[in-house]
Amino acid sequence: MKYKEAGVDIDAGNELVKRITPFAKATTRIGADCDLGGFGALFDLKKLAYKDPILVSSTDGVGTKLKIAKEVSKHDTIGIDLVAMCVNDLVVQGAEPLFFLDYFACGKLEVGIATDVIKGIAEGCKQAGCALIGGETAEMPGMYKVGDYDLAGFTVGAVERENILPLKELKNGDAVIAIASSGVHSNGYSLVRKILTDNDIRFSDLVKGYDFTKTIGEELLTPTKIYVKQLLGIFSNSPTLASSKHPIKAVAHITGGGITENLPRVLPKGKTAQINLNSWQFPPLFKFLQDKGKVSTDEMLRTFNCGCGMILVVEREPANALISTLQKLGEQAFMIGEIIDGTEIKYI
Repeated sequence: MKYKEAGVDIDAGNELVKRITPFAKATTRIGADCDLGGFGALFDLKKLAYKDPILVSSTDGVGTKLKIAKEVSKHDTIGIDLVAMCVNDLVVQGAEPLFFLDYFACGKLEVGIATDVIKGIAEGCKQAGCALIGGETAEMPGMYKVGDYDLAGFTVGAVERENILPLKELKNGDAVIAIASSGVHSNGYSLVRKILTDNDIRFSDLVKGYDFTKTIGEELLTPTKIYVKQLLGIFSNSPTLASSKHPIKAVAHITGGGITENLPRVLPKGKTAQINLNSWQFPPLFKFLQDKGKVSTDEMLRTFNCGCGMILVVEREPANALISTLQKLGEQAFMIGEIIDGTEIKYI
């Protein structure tokens, strides 16, 4: 008996490595040469110009967005989501992502699908400026159904000790600025799928009345935005954040839990934010989900990003200049509130 008869194809795994090696090499950066196949992946931190670096790590997945990728048979962007969910969690602490590893698990390895997924991962790494230096492919018949797969990602970054975010010196009146999301990103998809099922809406449907230009499935598969290079460019205005041109005090990645749960994670005890709901409009996709699911605004704000993918807390005086800078970088940025005393987010 051979391993292949038990459902595991070693030759398919070798073919996958052969196909993805060029994608990994395209993410090469200082400190990593991206050779695949070793037992462990190496990164030379000494080659970087850090004086007093602190390593920051993050791991995540993309949840049931994978089920939509399977239903739509579109697998080339889900890897961008995987990278985004990890590296966006690093940059909010002021860190530069250095390298990334992935874990791809399936019931039966379909080399074409896996190649598309990992090609997307490599694209996400290029957008984030980090190296794809390794990963693992696990073919597990009996654990997953044929056609199903799961993803996890792992990233490590570095930040100078003096530049770690968030800062503690937040005060009342500090401005709260949002950077627009690209869509639902990679959270809340169990609720999304229930809304579609309850309304008998298929992923191939062209929904009218919400200015959609693609099918609902394609709209929902829009990749999570990666904010790394934009934010690192702003952070690097000076050696220390506290004296920079745009003194950013805190950054929150708005993921599962929405603004309601994520913004408080970067605020000191006794401080919260007052958010003006009239300062931006929910994008059409969120209006569609709210209407079809009869979801309350409070529930929307603690489930989805509602159009705000990143939130920054900055000094009031340079806030407008920072918004202008972000807009010049091609981002939609807008002021949504201010810091106040309290323990829970206040919406007005």
